[in-house]
Amino acid sequence: MKILSAEVMVTSPDRNFVTLKVITDDGVTGLGDATLNGRELAVASYLRDHIAPLLIGRNPHQIEDTWQYLYRGAYWRRGPVTMAAIAAVDMALWDIKGKVAGLPVYQLLGGAYRVGMLAYGHASGTTYASLSESIHAHLERGFLAVRVQSSVPGIRKLYGVVNHSEPSGVRFGYEPADRGTRPVEEDWDSAAYIRYVPKVFEQVRQEFGAELPLLHDAHHRLTPIEAAKLGQRLEPYDMFWLEDCTPAENQQGLRLVRQHTITPLAIGEVFNAVWDFQQLISEQLIDYVRASATHFGGITPLRKVMDFAALYQIRSGFHGPTDVSPVGLAAQLHVGLAIHNFGIQEYMEHSDATNTVFRQNMTFRNGLMHPGEAPGLGVELDEELAANFPYQAAYLPVTRLHDGSMHDW
Repeated sequence: MKILSAEVMVTSPDRNFVTLKVITDDGVTGLGDATLNGRELAVASYLRDHIAPLLIGRNPHQIEDTWQYLYRGAYWRRGPVTMAAIAAVDMALWDIKGKVAGLPVYQLLGGAYRVGMLAYGHASGTTYASLSESIHAHLERGFLAVRVQSSVPGIRKLYGVVNHSEPSGVRFGYEPADRGTRPVEEDWDSAAYIRYVPKVFEQVRQEFGAELPLLHDAHHRLTPIEAAKLGQRLEPYDMFWLEDCTPAENQQGLRLVRQHTITPLAIGEVFNAVWDFQQLISEQLIDYVRASATHFGGITPLRKVMDFAALYQIRSGFHGPTDVSPVGLAAQLHVGLAIHNFGIQEYMEHSDATNTVFRQNMTFRNGLMHPGEAPGLGVELDEELAANFPYQAAYLPVTRLHDGSMHDW
């Protein structure tokens, strides 16, 4: 069996997705996700112009060799564009291998270690009343764990918070990427945020009790000592985790956070190689790996980093919002089902339009996710329907402080 062709498709049913389709001379096809939020066309070009020609004639079963060929052979290693492109190839080859074997990918990774994977949803509100309503809606939908984000007095527009008076408020999640030719500008005040957020969690615990797993995302916006302060103030509310509390490029900063709080820490959705996790895992500075198959080079390295993390009792918390296509989400569900040290899976539900373009076998029942029993990844692309949704420019917001200077988003 040899690879006959590799095609790159960009579709935007409600946001932009980059999908690689690998076709063998036996007619077997595999799909991979290469979506890079706000930089989709860069990855599409990398795949189409630089990667696809290298795949023709290769044996699709040689997944490890192909991964190393694309990673080491380029000389310029890592980076989100390169790793998203490699991820798409890796997923597509696992998809093909599963289809040839007649087995779902998780069976090729050692088989199911659990009946399903605990997933958390995204609850938010501009007021406590709307936040409470959102949490109740998630619990009624079947979620057993909830990420809680709230507006903060003094901050006009805040990442991760849905205005429930708008039509988008009925969705279980939010869409951070705004269509248009320029990013939306938001504002930020760390002191106001640190003062207010613990009060929100106090109210949530009073209303929903001590047993509901609660998560929160600080989205890289705090200095290490600010993150430590927030972690301390959240300790009475028994957090499942505090996510991205400080920019993780400064990995030594996590030592400072660890010195001052026992709130569990989750890091890594912007990482794209195992080297980004090396110090954080070996020094046990985090508790959950937030990598995603789409931005981390695919299934192959995601499995490897989790085997490394298992040596230090660190668990998975794979990135899973709508900037990962159903193909990418399915890929990491197969990994999560098979590994010993699974922790939790982020699950932001895609729109009806996206779920029509990407036909899926994954399920969400009783708070647990499962990739399904279809051979391969279990996701197929309706190319004719996808063609009706051409690319539209969209960007993540940027953030400025009150004095006008740029801040982390």
